[in-house]
Amino acid sequence: MLEQVLTFSPDCDDNFFAKIPAAPAVFLLGGEGEPYVSKTANLRRRLQRLLGKPAEQSKRLNLREWVQEIGFTPTGSDFESQLRLYKLLREYFSKTYAARLRLRPAALVKLHLENEYPRASVTTRLGRSTGKDAFYGPFPSRAAAEKFASDALDFFKMRRCVDDLHPDPSFPGCVYSEMKMCLAPCYKGCGDAEYHAEVSRVQAFFDTAGQSLRRDLAGQREQASAQLAFEDASAIHSKLEKLKHLLSQLPEIVQPLDRMRALIVQPGADTGRVELFHFASAIMHGPIPFSIEQTGEPQSMESRLHTRIETFPSSDAASATERMEHLAILKRWYYRSHRTGEIFFADEKGTWPLRRIVRGIGRVHKGEKAEDSATFSAIPPGQ
Repeated sequence: MLEQVLTFSPDCDDNFFAKIPAAPAVFLLGGEGEPYVSKTANLRRRLQRLLGKPAEQSKRLNLREWVQEIGFTPTGSDFESQLRLYKLLREYFSKTYAARLRLRPAALVKLHLENEYPRASVTTRLGRSTGKDAFYGPFPSRAAAEKFASDALDFFKMRRCVDDLHPDPSFPGCVYSEMKMCLAPCYKGCGDAEYHAEVSRVQAFFDTAGQSLRRDLAGQREQASAQLAFEDASAIHSKLEKLKHLLSQLPEIVQPLDRMRALIVQPGADTGRVELFHFASAIMHGPIPFSIEQTGEPQSMESRLHTRIETFPSSDAASATERMEHLAILKRWYYRSHRTGEIFFADEKGTWPLRRIVRGIGRVHKGEKAEDSATFSAIPPGQ
């Protein structure tokens, strides 16, 4: 797992540290007992502080007399360091690695499709990868997920109660049914087929980032205008404006997790390459090196990138815990106010925006500012 391993003893002088790169890295210090595992922006300086000859009466941590072996892997970015550190800690500290990393689970909107009368909720737990329930995210926080889910459900009449329903005509209902904001399956206010049709509309909304509802409302507005029902058209237009405001705040990364495929581009440890990370089925693969300069037969960068993507490993079956942790790592990086690297998403057909990715690779390699993709407007211009 670590690219280089060096033997260390207290007899090593300052010349030993000259062999250590003054660069970002993930490292492990081994001796008797459990290892010391961490990441750093400057490996040489960090090891000199930990393993150098201690100053008299200094209270600073010094491991010179304990360490026997040094293992390290240079990294090109903090994102790579974080992922490598996660894997290293998971191997050596299987019971405490999550607490050491301080990973906060990502907030998700869950559609409980396995329920007889489906509903939506906000959760930080992923279910079985083979289950029918649908998950959407990650959101920056639980509060953000709850607000978006609540505002989105205002456009529909799916139930918001959390109970397992046993429909009874004598049941009095709730405030949502009284306000005509729920079809009220609890007291047979609708047929099962009608309720599940509404659930399908909600699922289509989340699957398409709201575009299914935008198309429906736009069609209704045009039809009302054609029939000279201007009051109805004005009411529908107001709904469209409300929907536009809601979707304009939706982060691009919020997608159906079972279909999300993302490519993260990060600087490489070597100057002539970048590192690619592939996120699919809520599992992160990488780093996968991609050389900026081609070797061999002349080939466009788009073609080379396409070939490289085709060699990405498939996502093996992983536990729900591992998938949640990988998602938490992605979420932590994506929602930083200042982040290094860029992210790109495949469309619903699995097609990658190769031209945009190539431009992004160029920016990352040159250290230029990334495209602002933290939020996006899901409404086409003029709508």
